[in-house]
Amino acid sequence: MKNKFIYLAIIAAGFASCEPEFENAVDANYTAGDADFTSYVAIGNSLTAGYMDGTVSRGSQVNSYPNLLAQQFALVGGGAFTQPSYVDDVNNLGGLMLGGMPIGTTRLVIDASQSRPENIAGTSTIEVSNLQATAYNNMGVPGAKSFHLLASGYGNVAGVALGQANPYFVRHATSPTATVLGDAMTKNPTFFTNWIGANDVLAYATNGGAKSDGMTPADDHNATGNLNPTTYGGNDITNSNVYANVYNQIITTLTSNGAKGVVCTIPSVTSIPYFTTVPYAPLSPTALGGSTNINALNAQLYGPLDGIFTAYGEPNRVNPLSATSANPILIYDADATDRSAQITGALTPTLGAPTAAAFGAVFGKARQATAADLVVLPASSVIGTPNASAPSTLININGVSYPMANKWVLTANEKAKVASATAAFNSTIVSIASANNLAVADMNAIMNQLVSGLQIETGQIYTANYFSGVATENKVLFSLDGVHPNARGYAVIANEIIKVINEHYNANLPLHYVNNFPGINIVGSN
Repeated sequence: MKNKFIYLAIIAAGFASCEPEFENAVDANYTAGDADFTSYVAIGNSLTAGYMDGTVSRGSQVNSYPNLLAQQFALVGGGAFTQPSYVDDVNNLGGLMLGGMPIGTTRLVIDASQSRPENIAGTSTIEVSNLQATAYNNMGVPGAKSFHLLASGYGNVAGVALGQANPYFVRHATSPTATVLGDAMTKNPTFFTNWIGANDVLAYATNGGAKSDGMTPADDHNATGNLNPTTYGGNDITNSNVYANVYNQIITTLTSNGAKGVVCTIPSVTSIPYFTTVPYAPLSPTALGGSTNINALNAQLYGPLDGIFTAYGEPNRVNPLSATSANPILIYDADATDRSAQITGALTPTLGAPTAAAFGAVFGKARQATAADLVVLPASSVIGTPNASAPSTLININGVSYPMANKWVLTANEKAKVASATAAFNSTIVSIASANNLAVADMNAIMNQLVSGLQIETGQIYTANYFSGVATENKVLFSLDGVHPNARGYAVIANEIIKVINEHYNANLPLHYVNNFPGINIVGSN
């Protein structure tokens, strides 16, 4: 997945600081301190690559936090900083093509005429098979998990269609057998940033804890004990021991020639707009069609289900719909007790065996969402729509008369798995950084501040609220995919890393002026 959290940390961005120095003062006494920025290399995933609005585009990459860092490093002797070429993105649409066929969507914009985010019109001109075969200073690879950085063949174009290679790395891998870390080391880094690991847990979270089929639970390999990442599914949580081993190899390699650097912790996913924008109870009486429809739903579905669940000791698993207040959506919970047999048995006398069995199959692991559940952003376009898989048109409305699929909701149990893995990964990051005297940018701590709002050096307040109109247009640091920052968000991230560098390496580097960077991208029509 795209790190899309991925993470998100990005937003992490804003944090209060005292009387900082912005941009380039004419008489500033800038210094690299104990650091050497002659050859700066950035390791990571989409957050490092400059991913925003659902893709990497020519415009977004310019505002990657590594590129913004390199601009400040150049003031104190930093060398040239290169990023994968996006010159072929002639119309700044982003997206990807393979053999002339789209394999990635164009970037998201707000269509002012429709007042909603949508993919910008046009066809991508980025052809993955036009190989650059070049190592760059920015080695951020969207979608990469920790162990992918060591995987030979991850940049082999022949593996893209098979799901064995990453199209973003394919574009610039120096050979079909190259590794991300190996290519990075050809730049002989004297300084590095390493922000890897978000996707080791984020892919699980953004897919609601489900495998690619949207229903089967993805695996948490801290529970399975599986130590072989080559057998992992794309949405599985990486075993923490695997992560620790891989992370240690990455840092050992990066520091092998004496390079210094900054490592970033993995942020919690629960504060980013991807998980906080869609409410768990969005079904107003009006949206449900008024009291007539609500009464019918209660009589034919919610009442019977409530009675069955209550009879088996689960009185609040499903409650009748309210005609005066907003109602929670109906969801499929993989961890719920399966009541298929009980529902079938209870409804057979009135509905007949075939229909009762269909109800049992659909609602056996159903329940209403609660405030402890997180509904993912893409679910907003699914709630209230017909489900083609429903056995009857009488029970086919997603979230209303048909449970939302596993992938649309991160439940409390699934959140706990994410939190546990994140804590273990961050413990590894901090421990290995300490052992190697590396600076740590604690993006996890920063992200936790976003819930109530962050005030940056200029006094501007940013919040975790997703874009909701002109009133918030200039107040958010997230891009329209709800996971990655916008240009302002990346500027804040760069500033936070600069603060860490200044403190840990006795440097004096200026901060970027965040308000100089663009926020949400709005077009008149699309």
